[in-house]
Amino acid sequence: MITDAIHGARRQILVQAYEMTAPRIESALVAAHRRGVEVRAIFDPDALKETGSMVGELAAGGVAVFVDSFHKPGIAHNKVMVIDQALVITGSFNFTKAAESRNAENLLVIDDPALAAAYARNFAAHLAHSSVLGAAQIPAPRPTYHRRHYYHHYHRYYW
Repeated sequence: MITDAIHGARRQILVQAYEMTAPRIESALVAAHRRGVEVRAIFDPDALKETGSMVGELAAGGVAVFVDSFHKPGIAHNKVMVIDQALVITGSFNFTKAAESRNAENLLVIDDPALAAAYARNFAAHLAHSSVLGAAQIPAPRPTYHRRHYYHHYHRYYW
């Protein structure tokens, strides 16, 4: 449902989220950017540290990514997309693999330009106190193996 809405975007996608670990959503946003849709995203700084975070991939794909650190010690716990100033996607659904595959979530897709305008104003307010994601903030990719597996494998075969 979310990726269908992203694929249908023609002008603009605004994303506010705590984190993003869902590869299909990340790929759809990058593809939208590549076909000329303006895509901007605001994330909580903790999203950069999350296992499986796709925030770095979004930025590498050309999406304008911002970090909202204004709410510390709280978090920027939004779960919103505004598409083409008309469609609002919101609910408990985090843009994560867990939300896609195993969590009990709710998701509203509302086609209402007046509501979308209100959400866009909220996005602009958060953007005003956010900072552009810098390369130094993107953590290095984590190894694809777990250290415990490596040591188990090493000790079994070499000791």
